[in-house]
Amino acid sequence: MRYNFTVNTKAIGKARPRFNTYTKATYTPQKTKNYEEIIKNTFQEKYGLKINPSANEIYIKIDVEYAPPESYSKKKKAELIDCKQGYMHKPDVDNIAKAVLDALNGVVWLDDKQVVGLLVLKAYGKEDKIDIEIIEVK
Repeated sequence: MRYNFTVNTKAIGKARPRFNTYTKATYTPQKTKNYEEIIKNTFQEKYGLKINPSANEIYIKIDVEYAPPESYSKKKKAELIDCKQGYMHKPDVDNIAKAVLDALNGVVWLDDKQVVGLLVLKAYGKEDKIDIEIIEVK
């Protein structure tokens, strides 16, 4: 099975777990929870709510685009977009991947340990978006 979908939002990285000193429990920050929910909902809107999570090997490509800052000139923006200039700013690719993998856990696959191949690319683009391609190997 192969899935392709686009999340039309700015990619953020998975935030570190926080610790509540009163309850002595760790928790995921709300911003990360909301972001992961957007990814999950985008997948489910395209492919439906009744997908059975796969138990097979999974390969994933995450292609992230960031719009150039508004303060850049039109010429500078065009140069960055046309040559697909790499985006060498935060968030780190590993944190982007972790957020995507956690968002789709139990939705597309049973557990993200099934992901055996992962490619994450960051570049400038016309708009903020995340293109996700998932390939299930039977």
